[in-house]
Amino acid sequence: MNDFFANTDLSFQQQTLADSFVCMGRGLHTGLRVVMSVMPAEPNTGIEFVRRDVTHTDNVVLARWDKVSDTELSTTISNDSGIRVSTIEHLMAALNASGVDNARIVLDAPEVAIMDGSSKPFIEQIQKVGLVRQNAERQVIVIKRPLGITENKASASYLPSAVPWLDMSIEFSQRLIGRQRLSLPFTSQLFCEEVAGARTFGFAEHLAELKRRGLARGSSLDNAILIENDKVVNGGGLRYADEFVRHKFLDAVGDLALAGHYVIGHFKGHRSGHRMNNQLLRELFASNAWEMMPLRQAHDVWADFMHEQEALVHPLSA
Repeated sequence: MNDFFANTDLSFQQQTLADSFVCMGRGLHTGLRVVMSVMPAEPNTGIEFVRRDVTHTDNVVLARWDKVSDTELSTTISNDSGIRVSTIEHLMAALNASGVDNARIVLDAPEVAIMDGSSKPFIEQIQKVGLVRQNAERQVIVIKRPLGITENKASASYLPSAVPWLDMSIEFSQRLIGRQRLSLPFTSQLFCEEVAGARTFGFAEHLAELKRRGLARGSSLDNAILIENDKVVNGGGLRYADEFVRHKFLDAVGDLALAGHYVIGHFKGHRSGHRMNNQLLRELFASNAWEMMPLRQAHDVWADFMHEQEALVHPLSA
């Protein structure tokens, strides 16, 4: 861990895609066919969605924590004209974990394509086109003081940490899932290897009611894990023994990416979902528990910290 920053592909400069790529699929909840282009964007743009099927009003929706308008079973963002884009979390997780600061996503439907229910297809496309560094300094959010929220048996918090870290735990009554936990430093490599392929999941007994309410209309065994009678219905089984907590970890990465900047701190979530993840961001930005600084400065703070630790262990060599 001494070489955390050296062993990641974090750039002191902002980054965007080196080229565009196109994804085609269906919306998990709407069931609508989606054609989506993910394109490079100028420095300091952030991530923005453009509804090209909307022409009568403002069709640009910023991917930002204060634009979240719905968190039922997915994360939805809206602009001031009421134009929505839903189920953005898997794509947001892929962009954030890959180090993409600026991108323009143009789509012809109100929901991001679900693909296989994970971030893996997006990660593969990002890796295929590659990234370019931009002539703008990357700013990061550094957590300075502990901050958290609790609701019933669920909780979400940020703690100061010298490196980005995520810790997610879940607890389900179904024996197939039960209690699971995943705790990892947040690096592109670890996300790609350990998290990106984890798929969304649901329960057979809830499916009819969800569809009656206009949800899960695009769900299938090709884009979600289906659980029935405490068993996985999908023929291929699970990709990871603990795929369920890995997907909740993935969701948290996507939800917290709406901070708009890379966060250097320790996120801890227990049974937290889209709503609580967004509420944590709202609490964070309403507080003085954070500081914005150039990544280069955060790197220097980390280097000073490691030098101090080395001095404590080896006082004569410091």
